Amino acid sequence: MKKTFLSLILIFSLFPSVSNAQTAAIVSDDQKRKQWNSMENGGWDFAPDWYYYTLHKGYSGAEMYWTWTLGFIPTPHIRFKEDKSNQKRIYVPRVAQIPAVLDTKVKTQTELDSINPVWKEEMERAADRNIDGMYFQYEDDFKKMQASISQCLSYSLEKSKGNLAEAVAILQEENESVMSDIAYIHKTGVGYELENTKRQTAYEEARERMRKLLKHSAELVYYAKCHY
Repeated sequence: MKKTFLSLILIFSLFPSVSNAQTAAIVSDDQKRKQWNSMENGGWDFAPDWYYYTLHKGYSGAEMYWTWTLGFIPTPHIRFKEDKSNQKRIYVPRVAQIPAVLDTKVKTQTELDSINPVWKEEMERAADRNIDGMYFQYEDDFKKMQASISQCLSYSLEKSKGNLAEAVAILQEENESVMSDIAYIHKTGVGYELENTKRQTAYEEARERMRKLLKHSAELVYYAKCHY
């Protein structure tokens, strides 16, 4: 019982200390808040005013002014002028930054708008390079000419009983070169990117080479018929 009574007395005795501490903290926080606002982007104000007027007039920009009570009793007051301070804010006020931020945003959007068409065009080119959209236009011609060339060379070799083997070998080698080029052009994927306009040009050249090869093969057939 005695211990409980002493504990209650101790608790009640702490109440004034807690209250005083809270009051002191509030006053201290208010002073710090004003100082932080002045340093960063808030109103230009300091507390306690007479302390700053007396000891820190230089950077606070403190000045005294008077008001008159009842028309003849002067009362001094302290106010703070930022333009009289010999120090500048740590950070540029955020309100002043807004035009710069908006200007940067507009410039960034303008740059993005100018880049987007280029980016889209490049993506289309990349897709175009990775898909062979031309081969199907030449595939039938290649197959038909290859079948004809093969028949011509076989006939010439058989008709001449091997006497035209050297000529047949030359034409076969040229034919293999053409087909190898076509196979390379037709490849897609990493390392084989080629725009379809360039594929088309290459296929046109390959078809022309194959036509000449077919002509020479037909001429060899005619020669074999006449001489063997």
